Amino acid sequence: MRYDPIKTTLGKFFNKTTGRRKLFYRLLDLLLLRTWYIRKELKRFARMHPGPVSVLDAGTGFGQYVCFMQRKFRNWRVHGIDINEDQLRDVIQFFNKIDSGKRLSFEVADLEKYGTDKTFDLILCVDVMEHIPDDHAVFRNFSRSLKPGGMLLISTPSDLGGSDVHDESDKSFIEEHVRDGYNIEAIQKQLSEAGFIKTKAYYSYGKPGHISWLLSMKYPILMVNNSKLFFLLLPFYYLITFPPALLLNLVEVSTKHRRGTGLIVKAWK
Repeated sequence: MRYDPIKTTLGKFFNKTTGRRKLFYRLLDLLLLRTWYIRKELKRFARMHPGPVSVLDAGTGFGQYVCFMQRKFRNWRVHGIDINEDQLRDVIQFFNKIDSGKRLSFEVADLEKYGTDKTFDLILCVDVMEHIPDDHAVFRNFSRSLKPGGMLLISTPSDLGGSDVHDESDKSFIEEHVRDGYNIEAIQKQLSEAGFIKTKAYYSYGKPGHISWLLSMKYPILMVNNSKLFFLLLPFYYLITFPPALLLNLVEVSTKHRRGTGLIVKAWK
């Protein structure tokens, strides 16, 4: 499965203008179910912390969560780090154009090595931990970097079909993953060992979310892998599939799930 080249191609197209980049972020907000969960949890955190908040976006990627926080929470300062220097350069160029208040900063860094003493009120880590070999080191660094009372918010695949792996014979849908997913008890144990005093985890991507993911992510990516000509058909494909995917996402985040292929994990220092 060639996933990163597709992300790179899309990133180059939408990075041509500031307007395209903003449209890209809005499309990600709507299509990617994990963003629905993350936005919900960030808003909940903001209600409980009305004062200034210092945030570490650990694994900035395209910068969509930085953009959401910059737009939604005016008294938050966000520091975004990523190991991909080229991608982070594109993110910096975009935010230099729109962040007149200078509430954002960025740094190329390896999460396995990055740590700073008691600096952040909130650490956000979205679909990153499944890519990192030494996750124990990263959890320790997160614990070190949080202020007392600070919170870590993680989105990651679960071991109940995360990465579309359902048994030992399956291969990960996304080859870049170093692990297929986390067990709830195992990741909570790791976080406790790293110094977190309280953890809470729940399943995401239940049945509605899984169907939405198939429609909005897996099927189009598979088709683009088979033929680059499908890029031309993507607008028409999403014109048909977007309304049901949107409805499924709404049902998904309004429902508690006994099982799911994703996890939302919160831990407090």
